[in-house]
Amino acid sequence: MSFEGSYLGANDRISPMAIMECKICWTPYDPAEGDDTRSILEGTPFIELPHDWSCPNCSAPKEQFMVLEDPGSDLLREAAFLNEKTKALVSDFTEVWHAKMRDVPMVNKVLHVQATGWRMHEGRPLGVLISPWFMNLVLLPAEGEDWSGLTATAKEVIGFPSGEYEFIHNVREMTGGYKACSLFSPMGEFKSQQQAVDVANAVMTALFNEENRAETDRSADIRAAREAEVAAVEEAEAQAEADAEPVVPTRRQIISAGMAE
Repeated sequence: MSFEGSYLGANDRISPMAIMECKICWTPYDPAEGDDTRSILEGTPFIELPHDWSCPNCSAPKEQFMVLEDPGSDLLREAAFLNEKTKALVSDFTEVWHAKMRDVPMVNKVLHVQATGWRMHEGRPLGVLISPWFMNLVLLPAEGEDWSGLTATAKEVIGFPSGEYEFIHNVREMTGGYKACSLFSPMGEFKSQQQAVDVANAVMTALFNEENRAETDRSADIRAAREAEVAAVEEAEAQAEADAEPVVPTRRQIISAGMAE
């Protein structure tokens, strides 16, 4: 089914809040009001009306309705933008997983690459990327913004209601430029994908809770913790080399999906 005059028939761009209008007699259909003549309940979106529903005034079919007003169109565009960006991100790191990381000893093979908890923050996509070897908070550029010139491994402290957090810059072919804050790595403590998703969603909630703001300098804490982790990984690398086992990726490689030089 298509709607003449409704975004050229692109039904998926009509939100549940769309107010439609019959182009024959100009009778509107407002989902907030429903349709008493057909016992259509209040809150029923136009796209969910029965297939045989017609204009209550002139009996024109649904196909003869066009968009009068759509308060939810901005939300739809935002959702489509987020979906486009996260889909590319997941595809990019899924390729890394299959090509470079699958046989690395430290990966957690019960996990897979997934983007979760994503939302727009100050016009930019923000959310968590889960993989078998890391969980990162990721910030992507706004629509029309170009981050291809970011310097890989450069650091930037970004503030949120809960505190200040250190992000590392990187650029990848499919994803483009992005900024990542390491949450967990490696991922061995997670027993299931759902557990990782639950933790990621909890992080996104806590990130915007001012009650979680630390009294100390959060960026300094993060840096100290990362340096300690780097030292631990380097020690593991040295031991692995001595034992002639495969080398464990460095912390820098982990954060950049094993692609850092």
